[in-house]
Amino acid sequence: MIKSMTGFGRGEYRDEKRGVVCEVKSVNHRYFDVNIKMPRRYNFAEDAVRRTVKNSIRRGKVEVSFSVESFTDDDVQVEFNQALAKRYQEGLVQLAESLSFEGTAQAGVEYIASLPDVMTVVPRIGDEEALTAAMVKAAEEALEAHARMREIEGQKLAEDLIARGDAVLEMVDVIEARGPEMAKEYVERMRQRIHELLDGQTEIPEERIALEAAMFADKSNITEEIVRLRSHVSQLGQILRSENPEGKKLDFLIQEMNREANTIGSKANDLAITSKMLDIKNEVEKIREQVQNIE
Repeated sequence: MIKSMTGFGRGEYRDEKRGVVCEVKSVNHRYFDVNIKMPRRYNFAEDAVRRTVKNSIRRGKVEVSFSVESFTDDDVQVEFNQALAKRYQEGLVQLAESLSFEGTAQAGVEYIASLPDVMTVVPRIGDEEALTAAMVKAAEEALEAHARMREIEGQKLAEDLIARGDAVLEMVDVIEARGPEMAKEYVERMRQRIHELLDGQTEIPEERIALEAAMFADKSNITEEIVRLRSHVSQLGQILRSENPEGKKLDFLIQEMNREANTIGSKANDLAITSKMLDIKNEVEKIREQVQNIE
């Protein structure tokens, strides 16, 4: 099933000790790029969360964010780095002396405690496994909602791409029908040009005209390109309807469709075909833009 790379999902896990909220956002990206944001003290759970995300998403730029609320006092503990606090205090005293402050500078304990890394809040070691499980469960719920949204958007993308592929085939039919007429018109133009040059005084050599017409028909033959372009559109539909469609395969297929369109336009040497080919290239470009958002 087609999935869009753009989506959003929210998940929540709650028990008697804590509440965890996870949000997953994603946008299109050529590769898989995941950024996990969580309170620093819960970094031990990042690897487990990353593995969970990889199991659900294959491609795209993904942002996973967490918020954690503790309902009990025993979920976390406060640690004080007394050695660091003492060094801060000694440094402040030395700074005061160097600046010739009168008296003895004594910083309050509240100020010392607010300095970096003096006081930290950390989860209790014994709860790491439970906290990791809670965050993974919240992530799983968010990823399920995220997947549902991507599937809905992917279905819309698939319907649009199939419709555009059908439009390309209709224009290819017009070009193919134009081929024989193009050769006839070339022969008629050549016959008229020769008649004008000779001023009707000499009989037009039919053998030469037939040879020129054959050379033109061979040079401007676009049958192979039309067959390949139709095949590419058929493959587009097959990939879109497959169980595990891949955006990278579609990227390559669109390149080949564009290549065949360019070749047809350059070989045909016909204004009507060139005009129709520009319409095809426009549709292929729209398909390419849509494919960029498929996982």
